[in-house]
Amino acid sequence: MIPVVGIIVVLIFFFIIWSYLGLWFQALVSGVNISLLEIIFMRFRKVPPKLIVEAMITGKKAGIELETPLLEAHFLSGGNVIRVVQALVAAQKADIDLSFSKCSAIDLAGRNVLEAVQMSVNPKVIETPLVAAVAKDGIQVKALSRVTVRANIERLVGGAGEETILARVGEGIVTTIGSAETHKRVLENPDMISRTVLDKGLDSGTAFEILSIDIADVDVGKNIGAELETDRASADKKIAQAKAEKRRAMAKAEEQEMIARVQEMRAKVVEAEAQVPLAMAEAFRSGNLGVMDYYKMKNVEADTQMRSSIAGESTGEDDAQGTEDITGE
Repeated sequence: MIPVVGIIVVLIFFFIIWSYLGLWFQALVSGVNISLLEIIFMRFRKVPPKLIVEAMITGKKAGIELETPLLEAHFLSGGNVIRVVQALVAAQKADIDLSFSKCSAIDLAGRNVLEAVQMSVNPKVIETPLVAAVAKDGIQVKALSRVTVRANIERLVGGAGEETILARVGEGIVTTIGSAETHKRVLENPDMISRTVLDKGLDSGTAFEILSIDIADVDVGKNIGAELETDRASADKKIAQAKAEKRRAMAKAEEQEMIARVQEMRAKVVEAEAQVPLAMAEAFRSGNLGVMDYYKMKNVEADTQMRSSIAGESTGEDDAQGTEDITGE
């Protein structure tokens, strides 16, 4: 039983050695100094040996000496080993000073270090969205710009990204257009926008270096000033109408109040007139008024009514009837 177990162990060990023997031989003929046991032990450390060996071979052929523990640590940290090595090779060919520690830090920070190196050699053009601003004469101006940027390797870790560049450029365009006296000045000299924005140092604190800002398109938008004046006039008109309606309502209420007061005064007159017969009856009883005096008073009233009729004046009864017509009673 023991010899059988020994044979099985030997076969397993031989199989493991054989499976990594080709990889070790590839590293050997490529000039990479790595032992077979080190390749085998990578598997136990949960590191893919093929990935590490190929990365070391790539670096060796490019003249970059890489250490196996550093590559394994970067892989276990969640980094992209192949991309880091490719970035180092591209940086060396472009004569960019980039160490493995800085390159791995950039990769672990979540940035594409290979793309950053390529952008340092071949600048990238970023197109801003359409930015609309209003000049001092109230005319809206729309501008579209293209920003040429180059990656700054030194500020890739901790530096702001493309969104910050676009936001700052858009803010600079709005400020420049808003400070222009007329929209015609912006249309005549669109380069004033790029010059003003470029002088503000918008790449400060970002991972990029702005090389140029070019205005791709400038167009005239709405007359915002006229629209605001129209809205203001409409609001003033509504306010004036509301005040006029308030005054009309107050006048109507005052008119109704005066009609009520007139009716109240007429009621008092009627009440006073109702007291006259009573006073006359009391005068007859007390002897202060005689029969002849009463007839004289009636003759005077009849004569007065006749004269009023001839003159075309309305009698008291007509006035009362007219008041009833006004009040609707």
